[in-house]
Parts: sequence; C-alpha cells; structure tokens
Amino acid sequence: MGTRRRRRRPVAALLALAATGAVAGATTGCGAAEEAAGSIASSVRSSVASAAQRKMDEIRDGANATADVTAGPASADGDRTVATVTATNPKNATADYTVLVTFRDDGGAFLDTVVLTLDGVPAGAAKSGTARSNRTLTGPTTAEVERALRH
Repeated sequence: MGTRRRRRRPVAALLALAATGAVAGATTGCGAAEEAAGSIASSVRSSVASAAQRKMDEIRDGANATADVTAGPASADGDRTVATVTATNPKNATADYTVLVTFRDDGGAFLDTVVLTLDGVPAGAAKSGTARSNRTLTGPTTAEVERALRH
C-alpha cells in the first residue's frame, strides 16, 4: 500500500501541473478568442442588415415615407429590446408601411435591425406597431427609422 501512495503523488502532481499549463495556455489565447468572437458578431450583424435591406428592396412601387414614421424610445421587453413605431398617413387613401428600424448603442454603433410592416394605416390617421430586436441587446439603446416605404 505504501508503494501505491508514492506513485499516486507524482501522478497527481503531474496532473496538477498539466492543468495549470492548460489554463495558462487558455489565458494567453483569450485575446484571440475575443477577436474571433467580435469578428463573428460583426459578420452576423452585417448579415442581418443585408437581409433587412433585401426585404425593403422587395417592395415594388413604394414611396419614400421616412418623414411619416417615428420610433419611440427603446426599452427592454424580456430578453429583447423594443420600440414603438408610428406611421402617420398624410394621404387620402389607406396605405401599408414597411419600415426598417435600426437599434444603436449610445455611441451610435449598429447593434441590430428589423423590418416592421404596418398594414392598413387609415388615410389621415396614425397606426403603431412594435419593432423587436432579433437578439438580446445590452446597455443604452436607441431605435431609429432608417427607411420607410408607403405602398
């Protein structure tokens, strides 16, 4: 039995040293991992923005109506960020609005974008809907109407 204990101690010591080395190696790679994660997040944001823009480009015979649409303050709703978007239809006929809403941080950096459709906005009246972020956003966030089409 005494022999077994002596053999276990060196093995335990080697395992402890190996674990320490692995942690040290992982620690030195954190910067690279953070950079890779940032690059992936940037790519995802770019893809989301491109998809939203393509959705807007699908609208045929839409009139620029950005001046008719406003976004309220952004707020948390569960794990998402939301903002009330209101379209005021100045025309004499009911119209649909497709709105590109962008969420930005307090420094103005792009965080997320969504496309919201407000169907059947009555002539001379307003209608509201909720723009909801695609993912969890943290920190102070604002919602902006990037583009709106009346059709």
